[in-house]
Amino acid sequence: MKYQNLLIEVEDDILMISINRPKALNALNNQTFEELKDLFSQDFSKYFGVIITGAGEKSFVAGADIKEFLSLNEYTASELSRRGQLVFHMIENTPIPVIAAVNGFALGGGCELAMACHIRIASEEASFGQPEAKLGIIPGYGATQRLPQLVGKGKAMELLLTGRMVSAEEALQIRLVEQVVKKEDLLATAKNLIKKISKNSPTAVAASIRTILAGYTSGVDGYRVEVNEFGKSAGQEDFKEGASAFIEKRKPNFRKNN
Repeated sequence: MKYQNLLIEVEDDILMISINRPKALNALNNQTFEELKDLFSQDFSKYFGVIITGAGEKSFVAGADIKEFLSLNEYTASELSRRGQLVFHMIENTPIPVIAAVNGFALGGGCELAMACHIRIASEEASFGQPEAKLGIIPGYGATQRLPQLVGKGKAMELLLTGRMVSAEEALQIRLVEQVVKKEDLLATAKNLIKKISKNSPTAVAASIRTILAGYTSGVDGYRVEVNEFGKSAGQEDFKEGASAFIEKRKPNFRKNN
């Protein structure tokens, strides 16, 4: 698929994705969702990690494209929600680290996109919010589930029911983001974090992502998944290499593609 709304670059084996609709503040329309779905259906094993950001100076993603919402009815809205949740589930279950580099407005679907990423780093100018209640609707791409996981039930209730925006600093305080940095340092900080992760075993990183997510999945025993993943990892070449390197007091030589 040729992408119209995504800018794709590869730097130092890191996949850089920019949502590229700056005139619309990078709002998520149907085309953008289809492009994200196609992209995250691909094999990412050749990369160390993924960084998602927004094109332009103002916005990460300023929500969904409201113009496309005006024709919704109960059935089409449900289908839209299922599609959005599917795409964000694909992002969340990517076996390499996915970092949201939030460079501006992350509102509605944009905040939901950031929450679907494994780690969130925000610039000092970033702001977050789920304003759907002000439009007479609720979030449909996972915010009602992921936001309480990140900030707690009470704070999530407050943010979803008031629809208010929070600054990057408040987002850090409530643990919606992991770091706040100067805008000019945003991408470099995200890249450096992926480079740090890339020094570790890729099989262990992927297993850690699966196991952490299992603990937040309804009907799944995260502890049992941990037992299984721990056992599998012990049979991997990465474990032999990592343990040998520790004993021999040298840096491990993990292969990127296992």
